[in-house]
Amino acid sequence: MENLVESLINLFNGLGKEVVVFIISMLPLLELRGGLLAASLLKLDFLPGYIISIIGNTLPIPIVLLFLEKVLNWLKKFKATTKFVNKIENKILSKKDQIEKYGYIGLMLFVGIPLPGTGAWTGAGLAVLLNMNKKKSFLYIMLGVILASIIMSIISYGILGNIIK
Repeated sequence: MENLVESLINLFNGLGKEVVVFIISMLPLLELRGGLLAASLLKLDFLPGYIISIIGNTLPIPIVLLFLEKVLNWLKKFKATTKFVNKIENKILSKKDQIEKYGYIGLMLFVGIPLPGTGAWTGAGLAVLLNMNKKKSFLYIMLGVILASIIMSIISYGILGNIIK
């Protein structure tokens, strides 16, 4: 992940540290983890990096919750994209056990424990595909993002921060 984050930092180099962290935090797969790592690598002070990463990671989630199902259904109308959409849905649904077992707390933990394939985007996708309440899902996804931000801050600004200095 660090190499990808460094490549994106170089790509967006002229935009300013805060904007780079914000953009990286919005991206699926990288999300908050990538944003906090970028903030640390860019030597952005902790508090601005922390806040920008949370906002960047959270901003797309209402859009995902509101429109993912419509977009997927629309894409399924085309033969060329049906297989791709089914693959995305199956990939997301392969992670549903924790949410089905523990409900909204499971959703929060799924988003909050920073492991590959977890995060706010996938959590929102699961909430949509499992027909969970959107407002309640957003709240628990936010709590998960905050949990992930605490864990990743310790890693990025603690352990990694000490290695980089």
